[in-house]
Amino acid sequence: MPLVAASEWTLTDVCPAGFHGRDGGCYLQSFYSGYRSLQDSGVGGLKTGLPPLREGFGAQEIDLGRLLFFDPLLSADGDMACSSCHQPAKGFSDGLPGSVGRNGFVMHRSAPTLWNVGFLRELFWDARASSLEEQLEGPLFSSVEMANTPAQLLASLRQNANYPGLFQQAFGGSGEISLEQVYTALAAFQSSLISLSSRYDLYANGFHEVLTQPEIEGMNVFRSFVARCAECHTPPAFTNQQIAVIGAPEPDGMPLDIGVEAITGDESQRGGFKVPTLRNIELTAPYMHSGRFNTLRETVAFYTGGRGHAVPEGEHLSLHWHIWEPDLNDRELDLLVAFLKTLTDQSFMPVLPQKVPSGLKPVTTQILTH
Repeated sequence: MPLVAASEWTLTDVCPAGFHGRDGGCYLQSFYSGYRSLQDSGVGGLKTGLPPLREGFGAQEIDLGRLLFFDPLLSADGDMACSSCHQPAKGFSDGLPGSVGRNGFVMHRSAPTLWNVGFLRELFWDARASSLEEQLEGPLFSSVEMANTPAQLLASLRQNANYPGLFQQAFGGSGEISLEQVYTALAAFQSSLISLSSRYDLYANGFHEVLTQPEIEGMNVFRSFVARCAECHTPPAFTNQQIAVIGAPEPDGMPLDIGVEAITGDESQRGGFKVPTLRNIELTAPYMHSGRFNTLRETVAFYTGGRGHAVPEGEHLSLHWHIWEPDLNDRELDLLVAFLKTLTDQSFMPVLPQKVPSGLKPVTTQILTH
């Protein structure tokens, strides 16, 4: 394996954009920091506080996580990184209805965005992980994804010429790398991926001239009791972090994905999935858990197609009470799409590494098809 000279690697002690240093940790600064939220849930109107963020990580922990995130050394074969399925140019998703894993294996769910993931209480479409650390063990050690093992991962990092010194910079001690340190660094980096400076955010905080009249009208449709979009995709996080059964169709020929029921055994959660954030939704097509819809226009039209219209024959799902028949017209659907595009913001994009400590080629862009 080619190596890069250890002397070239020093982790930054400067917090990422949007964060300020305090007591050895990095803490978010945003318009929303001064706002309150009922029960600190991050649910409400335009000027509402955010849910709690995983913050306080050290700048060097975050920077180490950034390098690990793009380094294919973390996979069994040295050919996949976390960024293979969470690509910066695609809103930290991958543009596929089902992500592609080891040896071309196609997953049955799409890769969600990682923007603002540090605000989430539960991870994965089926909410089976309750922390970023728990979540990342899934793809790292899944035989059909990165396919690594804990022992191989530690051996690869410990035997590398650069990583022991970098872990020592980030965590102190002897530099003897542990799995917990790997998980902490990756969680620290992902929690630093903050998107709160879109044109919508400027509008919400008083700069009303940044949105066009059609975009404002689309926001009004979005927040209306007729469309009811905001009741699940609630500002400012644009998710209420709940499970919803909406009856979204699967790709042609595919059986119903039972979603959360497979985790909880609760029949009322059959076909239920975690409500995703809509931030950077313009960048993360295709949409729904299975990537069933290619465009935002198709996606918003699904919600006006009639309650349960896409539920397979013979299935009896406990559809969420917000799913009904708003009967939106074409103009209202177009206005909704216009508004959703105001949520695009990647202004705090982290620096994409041109090289990584393993000496392998970093995965910063990747086009996979199937």
